[in-house]
Amino acid sequence: MAEQPEHLTGTEAREGTGPSSMRYVLFGGLVLVVVIFAVILFAAR
Repeated sequence: MAEQPEHLTGTEAREGTGPSSMRYVLFGGLVLVVVIFAVILFAAR
């Protein structure tokens, strides 16, 4: 006999997602890395 598919609540279904503010932290980190590399590039000249 086949098993019934598991039904998840909305909260259970999105347990792997982070808060929406996480995208700003990731974007800020990316911008910071680009700025640091630009400073290193111009300082090495």
